[in-house]
Amino acid sequence: MRRLLITGGAGFIGSAVVRHIIQHTPDAVVVVDKLTYAGNLASLAPVADDPRFAFERVDICDRESLARIFDAYQPDAVMHLAAESHVDRSIDGPAVFIETNIVGTYTLLEAARTYWSTLEAGKKAQFRFHHISTDEVYGDLHSADDFFTETTPYAPSSPYSASKASSDHLVRAWLRTYGLPTLVTNCSNNYGPYHFPEKLIPLMILNALAGKPLPVYGNGQQVRDWLYVEDHARALYLVATKGKPGETYNIGGHNERKNLEVVTTLCDLLEELVPAKPQGVNRYRDLITYVTDRPGHDLRYAIDASKIERELGWRPQETFESGIRKTVEWYLTHEAWWQQVLDGSYQGERLGLKG
Repeated sequence: MRRLLITGGAGFIGSAVVRHIIQHTPDAVVVVDKLTYAGNLASLAPVADDPRFAFERVDICDRESLARIFDAYQPDAVMHLAAESHVDRSIDGPAVFIETNIVGTYTLLEAARTYWSTLEAGKKAQFRFHHISTDEVYGDLHSADDFFTETTPYAPSSPYSASKASSDHLVRAWLRTYGLPTLVTNCSNNYGPYHFPEKLIPLMILNALAGKPLPVYGNGQQVRDWLYVEDHARALYLVATKGKPGETYNIGGHNERKNLEVVTTLCDLLEELVPAKPQGVNRYRDLITYVTDRPGHDLRYAIDASKIERELGWRPQETFESGIRKTVEWYLTHEAWWQQVLDGSYQGERLGLKG
């Protein structure tokens, strides 16, 4: 049995990884999470009572607490998902992105390196530091025939993506300079259950159910590759346990869609699944509202995920059609989860870009 230390394990992708490990593997997890607005212990409720699950409320910038956790739990691997992750928020207030994504990653790397250096030779050789990143570090694709590969040059467009690019470089430098066995994965847009509703798909679902406008940036022609979060969780666990140190693996869903197409698909699914609409709404599509585009908005992202399929045997199980239906059905049957989110500080607005 391995013990994996998972930072950001109460977040959207992190909680999916934790649920996957506890429910489908013999391994144990230690979740380290600061529980910011996007961290939600309710997302871990399905596995929280398992004896292989442990939780520590700790900021990854807190070196002393990290040292205590490494010493107490003696993990065999780190999966680093803790990050500020919303582009609009990074435009409105970049400082916290620099602090968490860059300084926090540095602090975690140093805590992991100190712990790793004390291990006996066999455990030292088996240890892994897996850093989970984003395809946004690559910037914009300018041709419909291009795809991001593991060797695509970095060209981040937002404070968020620049902070993630910086953390990627730090992780690789700690391998090159200190020998810490690190790996990096860069993923496309995730969606699925337990997604905080500031992001496009859950925001559209919940706004439509409430009869609120469905805000689409610009003309809605921005293209993203969509990856079902449970497919991503399988891939991340595979990389953490089978990946080769020093390697980068791109993880994508092979499901490119324009943002407007995503929103209209959601509207059509809701027409089928929830035909009784809010008062005054004739069609869910009538709620679509075009809003001013965000500064520096990349037009197209698309992942070439052939390397992880070729070397580790992973491929997505969900198509966009199957995954998006599962997602809508999950939100319709888990109102208690998202009502707890909406009852707090978040009320379904687009975040960032104030004034």
